[in-house]
Amino acid sequence: MADFHIQGLVVKPGGQGRLDMPISLLSNQIPLHLSLHVLHGRRPGPVLFLSAAVHGDEIIGVEIIQRLRRLQILRHLRGTLLCIPIVNVHGFIAHTRYLPDRRDLNRSFPGSATGSLAAQLAHLFVQEVVSRSHYGIDIHSATMHRRNLPQIRIAPDNATLRQMAIAFQAPIIIEAPLRPGSMREAAQARGVEVLLFEAGEGLRLDEGSIRIGVRGIVGVMRSLGMLPPAKEKSGGLPRSDPIFSQKSQWIRAPMSGLLKSGSSIGDVVSGQDLLGVVADPIGDTCWEVRANQSGLIIGRTELPVVNQGDALFHIALAPRAEPLSSDPLLDEDEIV
Repeated sequence: MADFHIQGLVVKPGGQGRLDMPISLLSNQIPLHLSLHVLHGRRPGPVLFLSAAVHGDEIIGVEIIQRLRRLQILRHLRGTLLCIPIVNVHGFIAHTRYLPDRRDLNRSFPGSATGSLAAQLAHLFVQEVVSRSHYGIDIHSATMHRRNLPQIRIAPDNATLRQMAIAFQAPIIIEAPLRPGSMREAAQARGVEVLLFEAGEGLRLDEGSIRIGVRGIVGVMRSLGMLPPAKEKSGGLPRSDPIFSQKSQWIRAPMSGLLKSGSSIGDVVSGQDLLGVVADPIGDTCWEVRANQSGLIIGRTELPVVNQGDALFHIALAPRAEPLSSDPLLDEDEIV
């Protein structure tokens, strides 16, 4: 296994290193950096990057990467793991999804060395991280006041991503076209396969989603040969296969008011099921909110005060939608 080189940092086999790549200065001249942790195995294998907080308010991936880096099983790492816990440093500091000029970083790839701040950051990430990798896992959450069921999103008709997604073992896998300007589109154009993991709510840490994320990344690394196979445990609960979906739709508020609902993420619904009601907060009128297709609720608003047309419930159409199994929430030392 050769040494790993990146911007003057040299990491020897079996070692670790940290690199702080300059991004820009704040308006008060304080420097900001794109921080990257390198874990370099003793034996050959692929290079996998883990990225989080591409949208600055989606902080759950920061904790997932931190916990993963502490796992003892990484002593057996083959290949190289690149961890970038905070990509959008400006947004992370300001508790916002965007860059200071309101640009969405995940619509700015592959970027440009002389473009906007978002374009320059995207260019740096592609040149220094994506170009050195074979695979990637990009971690996201819903935005503020919305919550997502843990889910994997992949490009359609991609056998490699499909196998990686199955290994992750999230409750549902959604196949959807790549969005122009996204990190996944830029990576795929360079032959790098990237999973997108969505879970939880903006500016919140959700323990169940964090554990699913850590366990899922370990599963993908095992499937890629970067970690040893899992040990068989007698008496363990069988895992249910993930649900696949190729279509999803938001159910929107029929009128402004106060949303009252008992439906939550993970619920299975059938066409025309009652999801909740929007009530006139100063009168006696209510408007029903009903499903318009059968499937699984994979996202919903967490803000009861809604306006007409607001997105309330996100339903993934699935031919095999079943209530989610109650898999145990394993601690980090139980997943090795």
